[in-house]
Amino acid sequence: MTVLSAAPSWTPGESAMDKETQRKWDKASRTLDFFAFAEDRRLGPHKRRLFSQMRGATLMVAAGTGNDFKFFPANMNIIAIDISPKMLDRAAPKAAAYSGSIELREMNVCALDFAEATFDTVATACTFCSVPKPILGLRELHRVLKPGGQILMFEHVRSAIGPLGVLMDLMTPLSRRVGPDLNRDTVGNVQKAGFRLRRVENVYLDVVKIIEAVKDDAV
Repeated sequence: MTVLSAAPSWTPGESAMDKETQRKWDKASRTLDFFAFAEDRRLGPHKRRLFSQMRGATLMVAAGTGNDFKFFPANMNIIAIDISPKMLDRAAPKAAAYSGSIELREMNVCALDFAEATFDTVATACTFCSVPKPILGLRELHRVLKPGGQILMFEHVRSAIGPLGVLMDLMTPLSRRVGPDLNRDTVGNVQKAGFRLRRVENVYLDVVKIIEAVKDDAV
């Protein structure tokens, strides 16, 4: 069963940046699935392996068009959020086809409408290249995770390979107009937000990574 919330809980406190982010991803929703097929063939097995570790109450951040739902373990109860209502419209049929329950909600990761220590697992897929204030968003995820909870991230980041990293820096002012930043230090941002890294794995060069981290019991 899928529930799509009718209105975003963050509307009263939204900023110009929030609205611009929403407009950008509403527009991107039209073509996102078109580019997903080739990526699924190359990266899908890695996502499935990562998300197989989901347990307990689970939050998926940046659901997008729901393309990654097929990589989730069966029969879970998941809340999936996105800042873009157009993305969620496209995600709804995929959520309905999932073997468990995916509840879709329009929400900004930087202002989550959840109590502290709500979730056992948080999952992301190519998310924190696109959040305008990534450390703030990650701190919100840290807040809503239970002590001992885990965050499972499949992300692309800035390369530490000199020329490639410089190229990503040069391309980012253009790429962020229509999509993600290319030069985020997401591993460092996860640590700055208070998480303890459990594992970091390079999937493609050092640009696409699996990042697993935990919220320590003593908080």
